[in-house]
Amino acid sequence: MSGGSHAPSMTDAHAKPRTGISKWLFTTDHKLIGVMYVWLGFFFFAVGGLFALLLRTQLASPGLHVLKPEVYNQLMSLHGTFMIFFFTIPILAGLGNYIVPIQIGARDMAFPRVNAISFWLLIPAGLMMISSMFLQGGAAAGGWTSYPPLSDRQYSPGPGVDLWILGLHLAGLSSILGAINFVVTVTNLRAPGMTLWKIPMFCWAVFITQCIILFATPVLAGALTMLLTDRMFGTAFFLPSAGGDPVLWQHLFWFYSHPAVYIMVLPGMGMISQVLPVFASKRLFGYKGLVISTAGIGVIGFLVWGHHMFSTGIDPSLRFFFSLASMVIAVPTGVKIWSWIATIWGGSIRLRTPMLYAVGFIALFVIGGATGVWLALVPFDVQVHDTYFVVAHLHYVLFGGSLMAIFAGLYYWFPKISGRLYNEKLGQLHFWFTFIGMNLTFMPMHFMGILGMPRRIYTYQAQYASWNHVATLGSYVLGVGMLLFFVNMLWSLWKGPRATADPWEHIEATKTLEWTVTSPPPAENFATLPIIR
Repeated sequence: MSGGSHAPSMTDAHAKPRTGISKWLFTTDHKLIGVMYVWLGFFFFAVGGLFALLLRTQLASPGLHVLKPEVYNQLMSLHGTFMIFFFTIPILAGLGNYIVPIQIGARDMAFPRVNAISFWLLIPAGLMMISSMFLQGGAAAGGWTSYPPLSDRQYSPGPGVDLWILGLHLAGLSSILGAINFVVTVTNLRAPGMTLWKIPMFCWAVFITQCIILFATPVLAGALTMLLTDRMFGTAFFLPSAGGDPVLWQHLFWFYSHPAVYIMVLPGMGMISQVLPVFASKRLFGYKGLVISTAGIGVIGFLVWGHHMFSTGIDPSLRFFFSLASMVIAVPTGVKIWSWIATIWGGSIRLRTPMLYAVGFIALFVIGGATGVWLALVPFDVQVHDTYFVVAHLHYVLFGGSLMAIFAGLYYWFPKISGRLYNEKLGQLHFWFTFIGMNLTFMPMHFMGILGMPRRIYTYQAQYASWNHVATLGSYVLGVGMLLFFVNMLWSLWKGPRATADPWEHIEATKTLEWTVTSPPPAENFATLPIIR
């Protein structure tokens, strides 16, 4: 994508604008930074997706030797890490960077230089993890959760886990700096007359997400520091032989990582709340209820981390509490689902690509949410813990939730960001490959898990072969769909028809400020700041 050209600030109006690569290297323009986030996110998406295809190829049939066991574990660990920390979270930050300041009527983010630093921290963070694959001992191989003792010196003596920890530290610092910037921007830089109850749902979702990041990410940073000192300086926070407790890592890790699910899902929900009204030609139903439910998910998300630990022997009263909280969080989620259905009910629906992805998001996220309620039941969770049922649930929530919403948002805002129109037929073909491939890949994993197939294994017994054949076929269908997406975007950037300021022809009730300026938006977004009446 190409953003609006960088221009001098209003206090330096006569400075010569940068051009070429220096425009990108030294920019503090939120639009260019947002575009770089998107490109970087898709780079790691391609790397993580390639790893996933290799993993599924290894699992296509029992007894294959496509990958060595140690390489399989490393690719599996990096696949999860890249998809969560270097694709989903950054690309949502990129779309937020580009869109939020324009939607609230601001000229830029509150702290433009901090915004640039937030982006540039991600590059060395990701390169650390990639480079670890080529060092002695290879990359981290304890899964994206890196549970001790799999991540201690005895089982992982090489530098892979150390670089994994340092990479996540930099990525976490990037998230924290970005969160501060977003919170201050939404709080202080809204256009005159734009009260909190007038800002679009995407801005609300991003704002609440950044609040979650501010509270959750420092806990992960503390846990990572403790793990690093265990490995490097002989401390014993997580070493049972020296009096430590590996379950402590799980408490700290999941205190961050369950809210991280909502860090990856809530901005997507905000995008869905933007897309559905536009392509149903109706006002968004239940705006205030959606805002309150978003905040409710953000709060309750901090109270459910223990449902990842039912099999660790935690106190039965804690099991009851975490089970109850995990079911309660379905209530604000249900409010959102019903509001979205009410929004499109009776509308004049246009099934363009963003709308297809928005409807697909609802369908897949409902499946992921339903299996999440099942996993909140202690007896069921204990039976399927560490099986492929959990893998299926995770991917229906994050792939079916986050990725479908990301594509809805990308197609929706592509004309605004690039100034070009994408190919609609290719976009719809991409949707169907993605929707069918996703279900072919991950639906069978529910059945594998119920049958008892453990996750994180290099090979398996023959009884699971048929479902693995289907899942591997589905992964190839997904791969073809992603190739269609990249071809569509690159071709459209080069040859796509020019986009008008409002190519979707919004009705007045669904039109937000980014659709009142040119595509792409001008430097500093607005000639004069808008006044909201």
